[in-house]
Amino acid sequence: MEIIDTIAAFRQARARFGELGLVPTMGYLHAGHLSLVRRAKAECGAVATSIFVNPTQFGPNEDLERYPRDMERDLALLRAEGVDLVFAPAAAEIYPQGFNTFIDVGGVTEMLEGAARPGHFRGVATVVCKLFMIVQPTRAYFGQKDAQQTVVVSKMIRDLNLPVEVVVCPTVREPDGLALSSRNTYLTPEQRQAATVLSRALTAAQRRYEQGERNAETLREAMHSLLAAEPLAQVEYVSAADPLTLHELEVVGPRGALLSLAVRIGATRLIDNVALE
Repeated sequence: MEIIDTIAAFRQARARFGELGLVPTMGYLHAGHLSLVRRAKAECGAVATSIFVNPTQFGPNEDLERYPRDMERDLALLRAEGVDLVFAPAAAEIYPQGFNTFIDVGGVTEMLEGAARPGHFRGVATVVCKLFMIVQPTRAYFGQKDAQQTVVVSKMIRDLNLPVEVVVCPTVREPDGLALSSRNTYLTPEQRQAATVLSRALTAAQRRYEQGERNAETLREAMHSLLAAEPLAQVEYVSAADPLTLHELEVVGPRGALLSLAVRIGATRLIDNVALE
């Protein structure tokens, strides 16, 4: 496994490979990240992983400085998975002095996470586009947990005619349903137990759908009802949206729906979602 921290060196190393899968991460890896690595390895043969805590996708009052980091542990995990290349640049390598070019993806960034975190997807789209230009992957692997991010990246690829295929992989969960996230480490034991309300709320709405319910507001109310019963949960949003446009639905149609929510448990902000087929 080769660990590289400059763009020039990565491009030299990339030239040795044909098809290459990319798993972009911000590090502090968990089983969800590793499931993406295994899928990339199986489908592409060779895999590159980026480890970069991207400053442009954090707001001024968010957790950039305290975001969990453990490079040695991450590298040991990636080495065990047979990763070929690790790109771990410093912020100044990605955003050198004078950098002032950003990508704004319109239409799917104004709602949900985009409304809650202004500027977030501008930073995401910019860094992902840069990683695509540097790594030149055949396919890029993302988790379903960040569902809006996958919609944004897919639209950017279509609009800019980028030669990359996005592969969205299922959310990996703890046995009690909590979606794996690097931010779960912020939770106290009591908060960790309370955090299961996110998946329980989504499951309640999903069951209503499977029983024949198609009124989107009824599905949103099913989620709200579970969340309201958890004293530690502070709800930011609950959504039943079109899976392509992310506009809120009145009735779930043939395309299904994306059920999603953002909830604060104490000071920790957690997101989760379920796709209704």
